[in-house]
Amino acid sequence: MSDTPVPKEPNDDEMDLINSEFESMVEGLSLDESTPNTYLDDLEKFDDNHFEEPNPTWPGLRNFMISAGKAIKRWMRHENGGDDGVEL
Repeated sequence: MSDTPVPKEPNDDEMDLINSEFESMVEGLSLDESTPNTYLDDLEKFDDNHFEEPNPTWPGLRNFMISAGKAIKRWMRHENGGDDGVEL
């Protein structure tokens, strides 16, 4: 038998390059090092509910009745294009 190495496939060179790049990136990482904050800690900062419920003012009985009358008349005249607003 000869001492010449078996020829590698072209993909082997690419895999060697990828593996060496990966090794160089993870070489300096350590699992026991931690940051002061984690991603979950950052998410907990946003748990506050900032939604403010709208608090419309009461228009008064007269204005309410006028608005309701206009809405009913528009509905009766089919001014909404014959569509009830629901789309599938």
